[in-house]
This record gives sequence, structure tokens and C-alpha cells, in this order.
Amino acid sequence: MTKRLNLKIHGLVQGVGFRYLSRKEAEKRGFTGSVHNIRDGGVEIVAEGEETDLKKFIDWCYNGVGSVQVSKIDINWSEATGEFRDFLIR
Repeated sequence: MTKRLNLKIHGLVQGVGFRYLSRKEAEKRGFTGSVHNIRDGGVEIVAEGEETDLKKFIDWCYNGVGSVQVSKIDINWSEATGEFRDFLIR
């Protein structure tokens, strides 16, 4: 079932390539959506795809890559809207 996932990721996630890495991972999983920095120093991700794959993506975000250090993720689920055609860095 296709779902929409909104993540607000907190920790050391800006200035370490996290947006690029998360886009690469999202594209690998066939998601559409976007990722962007937010003013509080975190990163927001909106992704649409299969629910089981989105859950695995949450795990990927928690595990971090390289210098990324995730301290907390706010997770919100909703129905997919089909708003995106690709996965974008904004």
C-alpha cells in the first residue's frame, strides 16, 4: 500500500551530506518526495512509496551514514497524494 511519510530528523544532520545521501537512498527504493534543511538545524523528508519500504527507510535514517548522527525522528504517516514525480533536494 502506498503511503506518505513525513520525517523531521534531529541531530547532526546538516553540513554532513545527509540530504544527498537520503535522496540517493530514497531513489534506490523508488520513492518520490523531497528533502530539505529546516531552521532548527534538522532535516525534513517527505517520501511516498510502499509502506514496508518506508519503514525500512526510517531504520536507515536512524542508523546514519558517515558523520551523520541522528538523535530523534518525528514521524507522521498519511495517505499518498501523488504530489511528486521525483525525489528532490530543496
